[in-house]
Amino acid sequence: MDARILLIEDNPANLELALYLLQARGHTVLCATDGAMGCQLAQTERPDLVLSDLGMPVIDGYEVVRRLRADPACSGLAIVALTAYSMPGDHARVLSSGFDGYLSKPIDPETFGQQVEAFLPHPGA
Repeated sequence: MDARILLIEDNPANLELALYLLQARGHTVLCATDGAMGCQLAQTERPDLVLSDLGMPVIDGYEVVRRLRADPACSGLAIVALTAYSMPGDHARVLSSGFDGYLSKPIDPETFGQQVEAFLPHPGA
């Protein structure tokens, strides 16, 4: 299943790796390097899935999810945090903030594609 995935990531190396891995699996990837640009792309392009870093310039991932959940046109988007935050309580905070899931960095090239695809909406669901 090829999907349209919005990747919001400010770290060039992480962006490049995730972009490569997702495109290799046949997905169309839209990229934003800050949260404000990511919100704008989500609202105009309506991707199937949003992957958002948490610590970014302009607005962070928590504000991204807050804004998208508040927009009726985007409130149903699948939004997954992609982050290196791994302190006790971070996972619960991410989920309670409105994210549908949490993927840890560093990205594991062997499993990343399958992990992301698990969050894609299934036709007919």
